[in-house]
Amino acid sequence: MTLFTDTFLIALIAGIAAAGVPLLLAGLGEQLSEKAGVLNVGIEGMMLGGAYLGFYIAWATESTGLGFLGGILGGMLVASLMVLFCVRMGLNQIVIGIALTLGAEGATALLHHVQFSRLYPRLSDVATWRIPGLADIPIIGPALFDREPVVYLAVALVPILVYVYRRTHLGLAVQAAGDKPAALDSAGQSVLAIRSFAVLGCGAMVGLGGAFMSIVGAGVFVPFMTHGNGFIGIVLAMLARGRPLWVLFGAVLFGACLSAATALQVAGVDIPTDVVQMLPFVAVMLVLLIAGRNAKLPAALGAAYVRGER
Repeated sequence: MTLFTDTFLIALIAGIAAAGVPLLLAGLGEQLSEKAGVLNVGIEGMMLGGAYLGFYIAWATESTGLGFLGGILGGMLVASLMVLFCVRMGLNQIVIGIALTLGAEGATALLHHVQFSRLYPRLSDVATWRIPGLADIPIIGPALFDREPVVYLAVALVPILVYVYRRTHLGLAVQAAGDKPAALDSAGQSVLAIRSFAVLGCGAMVGLGGAFMSIVGAGVFVPFMTHGNGFIGIVLAMLARGRPLWVLFGAVLFGACLSAATALQVAGVDIPTDVVQMLPFVAVMLVLLIAGRNAKLPAALGAAYVRGER
């Protein structure tokens, strides 16, 4: 049996897009937060918050557009707690991040049980935007250029963030908040304000990724449905060395691992699903072993900033 058939390749590429978008948004969001000096371990909880609220609003309003906005809001709500406890109060970022993730897991599971334990509603398919010409390319056209708008938005964020980080005053301020916060403070900029903006921006992107999972990927919300995507996003951000384009490459790699199970099933390959689902986490460990030592992190990452301290 030939494995690399057109059916297999189309399923694999489409799966990479579907699985890679949440990872890309999580990695870009975490990268923004880390650049500003906040190690945002709570993005798994932000993704869950976005997945639940995005699905709930899309179901209640019958509007996927409002659902995606709800996902952004859900991620920002959880991120606002990170801002309060870590940026404003200066508490330990790792401890608070883990607590937020555990809290979001419990809260969304409880809300799902109360609201949907008997209904189990599903959403209809999300409308796609077909790019004329490109969508007609064999194999990759239908898989990449006839997609949901959020897919194009996630990819577009890569060059946008590259420009912001390299060419704008805001990007320089974010970088300074993570590398030399005291110098930023001396220049008259508020370190706390920049870090708050970065964490909320992270929550918005991660929440959108969660909403994509529940609205587009599954069409339904299931407790704990993120399955560690947020933590993979942290790995992507750390290994990307501050470069959004590298986050995109990493999301494609891990997305391929996540989509392999579906593609192999489409191709008729008899392999245990549990074995295939281990691939992204095996890939994470291999990447960390190979490139983890060369990860470049901001000098003040994880350190609370108190004005006047050096």
